[in-house]
Amino acid sequence: MRPLTRAVAGACLLAAPTVLAFFSGGYFTHPRLIAAIAVWVLVLALAIAGPAPVPDGTPGRLALAGLVALTAWSALSILWAPQGGIAVQVVERLVLYIGVVLVAVGALRDERLQRAVEPALAVGATIVIGYGLAGRLLPDLVHLAHSRNAGGRLEQPLTYWNAEGTLAAMGLVLCARIAGDRSRSRALRLIAAAAAPGLAVGVYLSYSRGALVVAMLGLLVLVAAAPSRAQLVAAGAALVIGAITAACSELLPGMSTLEADQRARDGVLMLAVLSAAAAGMALAVARTGAEPDPPPVWYSRLGPAAWAAAAAVAVGLIIGGIAERPSARALAAGASATRLTSVASNRYEYWRVALNALGGSPLKGTGAGGFRVVWLQQRRIREAVRDTHSLEFEVAAELGIVGLLTVALMGAGTAVAARRALLRHRALAAGPLAALVVWSLHASIDWDWEMPAVTLPALVLAGLLIVLAEREDPAAGSPRSPGARGADLGRH
Repeated sequence: MRPLTRAVAGACLLAAPTVLAFFSGGYFTHPRLIAAIAVWVLVLALAIAGPAPVPDGTPGRLALAGLVALTAWSALSILWAPQGGIAVQVVERLVLYIGVVLVAVGALRDERLQRAVEPALAVGATIVIGYGLAGRLLPDLVHLAHSRNAGGRLEQPLTYWNAEGTLAAMGLVLCARIAGDRSRSRALRLIAAAAAPGLAVGVYLSYSRGALVVAMLGLLVLVAAAPSRAQLVAAGAALVIGAITAACSELLPGMSTLEADQRARDGVLMLAVLSAAAAGMALAVARTGAEPDPPPVWYSRLGPAAWAAAAAVAVGLIIGGIAERPSARALAAGASATRLTSVASNRYEYWRVALNALGGSPLKGTGAGGFRVVWLQQRRIREAVRDTHSLEFEVAAELGIVGLLTVALMGAGTAVAARRALLRHRALAAGPLAALVVWSLHASIDWDWEMPAVTLPALVLAGLLIVLAEREDPAAGSPRSPGARGADLGRH
């Protein structure tokens, strides 16, 4: 009974983000509530089958405690939130997220499901991005809605272009990991390699500067986490071939603007480009040579370089953006490639108002969902905004220092678990770590936290890292021999 329960829970868990993606990413109440009910039914089933779906290790418990505390504080803030209904919706979403983490911890103690996480989430991202691209590749057959705000940016089915870019970036990193993992079957590696160029085009056509940057950083973190010739070739090919494919999409107006007279012709041309790129990726992976023995010394330097680059980019985006005030012309270029040459954005104005809200109520904030009210009171520009476009700034504004402490606890626990997982099971942990870095960095500059179809994959990956960080216990249902653990550490 226990293996069957875990298998069903794991299958539902891995399919959930893709299903929610086709309901506006799960952003709105009805699909989110249905998802939450389904997830908590799975939590109950796992608890009945045993053991309890809670983390065994201290880092995982701290991460879960941070998320639970964030939910409890958000629920309490309904008492002082300016709009109680919006605050309740915030709590509903957090309850969904707690359930997802619990299901991930409970189901992913099965080693077969652990191995399935990367391929399943990569397939899900490919389906979602492929659906959005289908309206451009086959415009006479596939007709998708396009909002006025999106312009030519890729937005369907999530209905938000930056979220689309984030999901594509996570999928790209996961595909690069699978393609560079010699412990995977050759067929799976080649399929993952072939899917990478399409995901790279998805990142580009979102015209999300943040998604482009975190995608490149994710590939760098991936190589640092799993240093090997196969991984270096896979990540490098994904970056180079993906960039070339994206450049080709920019040269075809039917792909980049949706306003060309010959969209069908451009779609056929882009299909040919994508096919050639997929073949090139697969060939690069297939022809990767044997690993050098001993490994080069510079492998050990990739880790510090990756984290230094991530920190430098994060600081650069914030400082550069604060210093640069957006002009009307710069903001009008939001739906084209010209926006990629600037960090100008209104989000720095959102952050100013968020900090003012924190200063006005530093301990408890304005209450869950309260930023939108403060924005209308203090805004300097005529724009309707609901979110601060940053998880940290939003928590600071709405939940104060207490809320920030819960997020810090959640992040610290996950980070420690990720480090332990990488030391104990490098082959399984490298891809989830890199993809989670992609989500974490982008969530700091956008409202991915409010988009379940983008956040659920990150929570599943975090749950996997928490499980991998735990000490192996035969009673937990996943016995592993010392030899198997050593082989796992040696597989790159």
